[in-house]
Amino acid sequence: MERAPFASDPARSRGREFVEDRLGPRGPRSEFQRDRDRVLHSIAFRRLAGKTQVFIAPDGDHYRVRLTHSLEVAQIGRVIARALGLDEDLTEALCLAHDIGHPPFGHPGEEALAAAMAARGGFDHNEQCLRTLMRLDSPYCGHPGLNLSWETLEGLAKHNGPVRHPRWALEELDAAFALDLARQPSLEAQVAALADDIAYDNHDIDDGLRAGFLDLEQLLELDFLAEQWRAVEARFHGASHAALLRELVRGQIGLMVNDALQATRANLAGIGTIEEIRAAPAALAQFSPAMAEQERALKRFMYANLYHHARQTQTAERARSVIAKLYAAYHQDPKLLPESWRAALPPGEPARSRHIADFIAGMTDHYAIDRYREIFGRVPKGLSNV
Repeated sequence: MERAPFASDPARSRGREFVEDRLGPRGPRSEFQRDRDRVLHSIAFRRLAGKTQVFIAPDGDHYRVRLTHSLEVAQIGRVIARALGLDEDLTEALCLAHDIGHPPFGHPGEEALAAAMAARGGFDHNEQCLRTLMRLDSPYCGHPGLNLSWETLEGLAKHNGPVRHPRWALEELDAAFALDLARQPSLEAQVAALADDIAYDNHDIDDGLRAGFLDLEQLLELDFLAEQWRAVEARFHGASHAALLRELVRGQIGLMVNDALQATRANLAGIGTIEEIRAAPAALAQFSPAMAEQERALKRFMYANLYHHARQTQTAERARSVIAKLYAAYHQDPKLLPESWRAALPPGEPARSRHIADFIAGMTDHYAIDRYREIFGRVPKGLSNV
């Protein structure tokens, strides 16, 4: 498909933080293809296979984790990007990488690290994503980090919109490689944010139904889902209940994607350059007002019935306790850190505390549980509820 005039162009990239030696056997790829491939092959991306999406350390094999969520976000993002004439490779790189900064146990883990780091500048998973990709995950000989293109880093920093008050981590990285934080991100980054919402709004329903935390009767309290359910039943008369539920989720994804395409195309009328995208007063990749209200209603429903379910809140509190105790243990006795992390421990604050937070943030759920058992002599109870 022909590239839209407002799409990001890898041939016009603003470059990378560090100059690279491109000698040696490397395949012919655009700058954004390289970014996508670097993310895909990174250790930080592989660790997402062991990190919570909704349910912590699930016993079942069919629940989503951060890795499968990121792959599903990338699929949705590519569809929207292709239909709009955007750069699919940049969109995919952003979708794949957007959750790399999540610590173990998802948002409860983040809350525990943020509390532990409150006096040292705090902790934010979005900023940790940039810190991981620009400084911590360093597989190359010539530079720290993955040395991703400006467009990918800018999109990750701002995929939820302009950042006018960055915390310490993003502030440091922006000082080293300015990411134009106050303006709108590329349309590819805006699409990645929409794809993230579409994916987790609907796939979390699927996992909630599988776990028994949600049921159809609850879902049908939402008029728009009830309407879709009636249409699915009429179209697939005689199909199993489980198949009908999966069709409901797939159909809702399709409705949201098509709505986003229609609304975004309308917003792009008269837009001819990427600079106009960045100068716009608000994101141009959006749902229609009607779909946006449905999406907000769906989120309210999910928070009330799944994310804040009594069993989920109990599990979340236990997860916060595990992370808080790990942080306190490493801070009190750095000899508990692995040798490589201990050798690199800065002597002074706040760098010392931030180094410990980096170590914990990189853990998978099971690695954190194993380290807790190693330090405290017991396995933390009640972390898995499915």
